[in-house]
Amino acid sequence: MHFGLFLGAFVPPSTPAFLATAAKAAEARGFHSVWVGEHVVLFDRYAKEYPYAESGEFPASGEAGMAEPFTTLAWIAGQTSTIRLGTGVILVPQRNPLYTAKEVANVDWLSGGRFDFGIGVGWQREEFEALQVPWDRRGARNDEYIELMRRLWMDSESAHEGEFWSLSPSRAFPKPVQTPHPPIHVGGESDVALRRVVRLGADWLPFNVTPSLLAERRARLAELLAPTGRAIEDVHITVSPNREAVGPQFAAPFAEAGADQLIVHLRKKVTLGTVVEAIDELGQAYGVGA
Repeated sequence: MHFGLFLGAFVPPSTPAFLATAAKAAEARGFHSVWVGEHVVLFDRYAKEYPYAESGEFPASGEAGMAEPFTTLAWIAGQTSTIRLGTGVILVPQRNPLYTAKEVANVDWLSGGRFDFGIGVGWQREEFEALQVPWDRRGARNDEYIELMRRLWMDSESAHEGEFWSLSPSRAFPKPVQTPHPPIHVGGESDVALRRVVRLGADWLPFNVTPSLLAERRARLAELLAPTGRAIEDVHITVSPNREAVGPQFAAPFAEAGADQLIVHLRKKVTLGTVVEAIDELGQAYGVGA
């Protein structure tokens, strides 16, 4: 099983120096990947509907902020040479799909084919409203945008006509290095998310699950895949528990439950001066690079 490191890109502490130092240390230690998240704006007052906390509260204040993921990963790509670069997750339906396709292709191109495209449909209505994007039917919008982006990544001349977007024949370059395109990892563990994994022919990025829940949800995904001819073994599973729900003692159970990669978190209040030591301690605890 591989191990990834979630950097989050919250600012602070994620200054350019912190991100570069952390990514270099993770690569040197033998981590397989680094991951960052996305929120364009955060709110002091919002409906408490965050699905991965009992309180419904997002685990960061409005002043914390998050660095933009594609430029952040492009920065990290320039500081590293082998570690993979993932989004956990890009909120596809609230974005312009042409720009998103361009950014995905560009980071993959600049990094020499190291990008992993983690996607989600979003949980915060207020963010969609701030971006003046409809909240309703965001799942269907997501799926159409992914199909449009695939056309832009794969076709010499791309065109699309759908419910949410129309594109006349046009050309989008550079293309991604990875073929046919960077791996798409669908975030979430509900039946809706699992059906999206099946429908898009994608990989899977479940959040905040225990080993037992992963095993149960993996079995459900296998059932949904059966009529398609695609086997559960064909789906790369990257598990992203939250900081409090994972520890070294869970690494073997997650592997036994079917995880191909486990994303781990830095301890809280890590600074530029302590991040290398913290990553080394984390790597030792999980046996990364052993």
